[in-house]
Amino acid sequence: MTLHAEIETEPAAVPRPPSARERAERIYRILRDRICLLEYPPGSLISEEGLAQEFEVSRTPVRRVLARLESEGLVQSVHGVGTLVTDPDIEELQQVYHLRLELALLIGKLTPTPWTREDIGRIRGLIARCDVDSSGSDQRAFLRLNLEFFNELNALTGNQPLREISERLYFQVARVVLKLMPKLGVEEEFTAFRREMEEVLAAAEIGDWDAIGHIRRAHISMSFRRMMRYAQEEALTPPRP
Repeated sequence: MTLHAEIETEPAAVPRPPSARERAERIYRILRDRICLLEYPPGSLISEEGLAQEFEVSRTPVRRVLARLESEGLVQSVHGVGTLVTDPDIEELQQVYHLRLELALLIGKLTPTPWTREDIGRIRGLIARCDVDSSGSDQRAFLRLNLEFFNELNALTGNQPLREISERLYFQVARVVLKLMPKLGVEEEFTAFRREMEEVLAAAEIGDWDAIGHIRRAHISMSFRRMMRYAQEEALTPPRP
């Protein structure tokens, strides 16, 4: 008998099927991204039945996901109509922005998780992608990059409640950027965003995690002020006859 014959081969591990909670979380994240990237424009009707068929689940988990999105202000259930995607308004979200400003300072203070070389390498990769995408003036490409950068920053804190609150607030305001992008200017937003990533990268390379929170706060503030300025100008512009 050979040595190979004596060794019993272990059967390949069978992947564990996702739990109901994991499936619901996946559906939630997919729908949230679609709403924030305006793949589901404001006012569009979301079909429970259509989503149940798409994700091959019953309507019960779909209802739970839509209820969660409604609690976050991304959709609204209208009696006799169905579930509609809400239309974000920068002035209605002022308090959300003010809270984001304060929470930004906590990123590097509450249980910071220092970045590794791989983490810093991903930031460099995002800057490189920003240089490529900015030439095409793609609004959705901007928001995708912004979302990836936000996720990197949010992972900097080991404080789970802070991560969850920051994520929820981010998605409440993310659509406003796309909504106002024609006024703000895609190139301007890419330029400001690239500057923020460079400043964060410089702070991360010397391990100044507290500075990252201040950098983040400053750029959220500037972005908010730009959007408020254009929103107010638009409100003062008389309608065309």
